[in-house]
Amino acid sequence: MYPLNYVEPVFRPPSEWKSLILQVTNGCSWNKCSFCDMYTSENKKFKPKKVDLIEQEIIKVAESGIKTGRVFLADGDAMMLPFKRLKEILELIELHLPQVTRVSSYCLPRNLRNKTVEQLAELKNLGLKLMYIGCESGDDEVLALIEKGETYQSSLIALNKIKKAGMKSSVMILNGLGGPELSRQHAINSAKLMNEAQPHFLSTLVVSFPLGEVRFAEKFTQASLKPFRQLTQQELFSEMEVLLSELDLETTIFRSDHASNYLVLKGVLGNDKAALLGQVRHALQQPSDANLRQEWQRGL
Repeated sequence: MYPLNYVEPVFRPPSEWKSLILQVTNGCSWNKCSFCDMYTSENKKFKPKKVDLIEQEIIKVAESGIKTGRVFLADGDAMMLPFKRLKEILELIELHLPQVTRVSSYCLPRNLRNKTVEQLAELKNLGLKLMYIGCESGDDEVLALIEKGETYQSSLIALNKIKKAGMKSSVMILNGLGGPELSRQHAINSAKLMNEAQPHFLSTLVVSFPLGEVRFAEKFTQASLKPFRQLTQQELFSEMEVLLSELDLETTIFRSDHASNYLVLKGVLGNDKAALLGQVRHALQQPSDANLRQEWQRGL
């Protein structure tokens, strides 16, 4: 256990479960996405942490004797910090925790607008090697409905900038985000965005609303769309079939194994595209024989 005091709750990508979570900001700088309740509590109002406090925490970890090879910069969007501050934090990690081989962070596309490729390359050389980008969708209508504050184009610009800097990107797409009415265009345009960006990692999870879907669903009503409802299991598989069919990726590592997914999918696209599509189609045709997660197993 790391000797740090966190402003909770603290979230991190599933793959960072072994990493030191270094809280360099509290909350999310945008925090308007209608599907997200992660940073809505009163104590999660956005605020950058002072660099002297960050240094004290890094030194605490170093003095504890705990060895960690990876660091994740929390909370929701550490990349909103200015280049100079990010560089300072990475230099402190390098100084006090020289065994760290990789630093990562969540990243909203908008917060790379004021950072050049050269600046990102400098941060990469200081250890910041992986960005987790919650694109959620490649469809502009869906993105507007969920108040993401991003577009297909703004996401693509950010992903290309990350790639040019020599960093890796891990992109998240949310299955079911457009409901039944927008399901197909959500899948097709998400695939189109991924085909243009060719991220290193791509993962999907099923959109869910632990605190209720009223705030999310009302946007659909305001847009004169059919009332939103979550996709059924079979509708989710149909959307995944469209997404996979439209994807034209070269070496992207694909994962759809989050607890929210009924069907676990893992592979490299494009090598494993046919096999993954076969799994999805089998689940559509014979769900009782597809080794699906039960509702109680989904950890929503």
